[in-house]
Amino acid sequence: MDDLILFINQIINGVQVGSIYALVALGYTMVYGIVKLINFAHGDFIMVGAYVSLFSIPLLLSMGLPAWLCVVFAVVACSLLGVLTERVAYKPLRNSPRITALITAIAVSLLLENLFMLVFSSSPKPFPAVFDKNQFNWGGVQFSGVTVFTIVVSVITMLALQMFVKNTKMGKAMRAVSEDSGASILMGINSNTTISVTFAIGSGLAAIAAVMYCSAYPLADPYMGSMLGLKAFIAAVLGGIGIIPGAMLGGFVIGLVESMTKAYISSQLADAVVFSILIIVLLVKPTGILGKNVGEKV
Repeated sequence: MDDLILFINQIINGVQVGSIYALVALGYTMVYGIVKLINFAHGDFIMVGAYVSLFSIPLLLSMGLPAWLCVVFAVVACSLLGVLTERVAYKPLRNSPRITALITAIAVSLLLENLFMLVFSSSPKPFPAVFDKNQFNWGGVQFSGVTVFTIVVSVITMLALQMFVKNTKMGKAMRAVSEDSGASILMGINSNTTISVTFAIGSGLAAIAAVMYCSAYPLADPYMGSMLGLKAFIAAVLGGIGIIPGAMLGGFVIGLVESMTKAYISSQLADAVVFSILIIVLLVKPTGILGKNVGEKV
């Protein structure tokens, strides 16, 4: 019985952290789906969102407003940062080899990390409670309100994003630019605006993930987005990068694998197992679980 309770608790923990990975992976997926760019600076947008939330909470509380509204400041700041990064660093390189844009993304990541370390130091800063941490116990299975809220927010965000891409004018423009950027321009679609909106949405998702992550693990530091971003990237590749449901599926799988590894094998091997999944996926099915092999015309 105790083993079953432990197993269920680990599933809940895995789904919670997997929900955070899924939110970040959605940002990777959107950007890659439109401009075929792996934005390795995306993980550091999480860090920026965490710091913006951290410093906006005292302001909100002094005005008598709830602390969870910090997510609004974080989303706005990260969305603006995403658009600015795209315009300054990535737009001039759209017609360059992909490796050039990839190196630039790594450079942007290092710039953000070192800039925040210079300004705020490398020591972790405690993150105040944003949501009520009510603990629930159901037959020995323990979970918190933050856990339930994180999972619900992640699922609702994925469904809303899927509906946005499928049913709205901007979503159809995103799909058109993704399919054929040149043809979409001939059809009257402003590709620059479409790409900027994509970066804004993806970066905003990173901000939401930052608040959810800091609510579960209440510390913020300049390097917090590095490993989180890498694991979310693995989740995106596992599910099928460029596919929104795939990012969600990949996030949950990575979260569950990490949680089970820590519980039944070794907490020190959890990261190694997660990165092993990336190697296996690239060897066995590079397009991911939901991806399809598409022949390229030559």
